[in-house]
Amino acid sequence: MGKHIVAQRRGKGGLVYRSPSHRHLGNISTPPKGNYTIRDIVHAPGRNNPVLKVSDSSGKSHFQIAFSGAYVGQNIHVGTDGDAKPGNTIPLGRVPDGSLVYNIESMPGDGGKFCRNAGSAALVVSHGNKVVLKLASGKTREFHADCMATLGASAGTGARNAPVLKAGKNVHFTSSRAKRPYTVRGVAMNAINHPHGGGNHQHVGRPSTVSTYAPPGRKVGRLSPRRKR
Repeated sequence: MGKHIVAQRRGKGGLVYRSPSHRHLGNISTPPKGNYTIRDIVHAPGRNNPVLKVSDSSGKSHFQIAFSGAYVGQNIHVGTDGDAKPGNTIPLGRVPDGSLVYNIESMPGDGGKFCRNAGSAALVVSHGNKVVLKLASGKTREFHADCMATLGASAGTGARNAPVLKAGKNVHFTSSRAKRPYTVRGVAMNAINHPHGGGNHQHVGRPSTVSTYAPPGRKVGRLSPRRKR
């Protein structure tokens, strides 16, 4: 009896592919507008970068992604009237060209969607009707000038270089982020388990690109509109 391929199992859901939210700190996004003081730098299960615990003058705490160079007791500002210095969160329209930003909002008020992982940052290229940013992937994208972003780069640059010496450690390391600790190639499977499986030697056996309208059991390989070598 064959098994569902990983793409089907992940889409169906289940505990294996779901990050354990009962261990999460809570909502980690841009705090409301105001002045804040960094009270602590903590580890957040499910994230590969540290998190800042900040509080306002009334003592109410919020969590936001840490920036490189943050320290306990530092004062930061969130709002439209803040200075363009590392740690402050201001609209993209007020960020100078050539600055690095992270935790960028996709649309004003969503709390941040881009450049949130460890060591990630985007470069502000130009201003116009929209603000042009060069993302960490190298792609350029336009954002609304009112979208908020935090000056600086996300902390935890060396997170991906941490040595994992034992296979069991890697299982626990990836389970908090709902990642698979290992990957089995489709061509290494049997024909009943994967569309790329089977054969007298390991080969795909059909075009490696797949149609956008293919059913879930067939949509594996290169999910692109044109053939690539």
